[in-house]
Amino acid sequence: MLRYALRRLLMILPVLLGLSLIVFAIMSLIPGDPARAILGSYATPENLAELRADLGLDLPAPQQYLVWLGNILQGDLGRSYSLNRPVLDEVLERFGATLILAGTALVICIVVGVAAGIVSAVRQYGWSDRIITLLVLVGISVPAFWLGMLMILAFAVELRWFPASGMTAVYGGGGVLDILHHLVLPALALAVVAAGVIARLTRSNMLEVMRQDYIRTARAKGLGEGRVVMRHAFKVALVNLIPVIGVQAGFVIGGAVYIETVFQWPGIGRMLVNAISTRDLLLVQGGVLVVAASYVLFNLFADLLQHWLDPRIRA
Repeated sequence: MLRYALRRLLMILPVLLGLSLIVFAIMSLIPGDPARAILGSYATPENLAELRADLGLDLPAPQQYLVWLGNILQGDLGRSYSLNRPVLDEVLERFGATLILAGTALVICIVVGVAAGIVSAVRQYGWSDRIITLLVLVGISVPAFWLGMLMILAFAVELRWFPASGMTAVYGGGGVLDILHHLVLPALALAVVAAGVIARLTRSNMLEVMRQDYIRTARAKGLGEGRVVMRHAFKVALVNLIPVIGVQAGFVIGGAVYIETVFQWPGIGRMLVNAISTRDLLLVQGGVLVVAASYVLFNLFADLLQHWLDPRIRA
């Protein structure tokens, strides 16, 4: 197990290196001048040239990338132009809010998706199976940001059950209950698509497992249907679901960019949108790199967990 984990960690290094190169290349292709965005349209050519030299923007692109990569290896993501603070501090501060939102959405989509998939498989071709299949199809097809706007109109504007934006109340907020109150709508909007994917794959895996001979043997022994489904069928199907959950965890973090913009959630997604609008390259590069690295690490954890649970993979 330890050897497998070390091998997988070594395989991540070139992936992260490739991610850093892609992020830098994409940001370099975005039109606009960061120096002019900072100084404004009335800046003189001399001031622009001086600022570009201070920021290292006058260097060739390969040299800029090597300097940036060297700083990353030392734990320095640079300094934000627009916020005038270290990028790492800003990213970590915003990433905490994103983890609250993404973690809640992930718990919701796992619980709802797995439960719906099990019910749909056990009641195959029944009314519950058809209703769940329809809801899953609709959930996968609906864009998360559009669903979020519908939720704001219905539950925040019309019914006034939940707040429309923010993480805490403007006046007198900040407690756990206040955060949970603000968390309901964005977490549900973010969880819908991932829950649909997990439900579909749970159903297909459960149906495949429940056709196996040992399931028929367990039923022939007189075991209850609930025990057969949960202790025999689902236990095996769960091993195949773990990589899917890992992928959906990364999807939830990536999808938080849209949801945070819709609900004005103060996370890393909203930070990235603001940084792109101000051409804050180092802040964008640092934020995207952290999100991409999180996606890779979630998949690594899922692979290690599957390797630990399944003796066939260990063999």
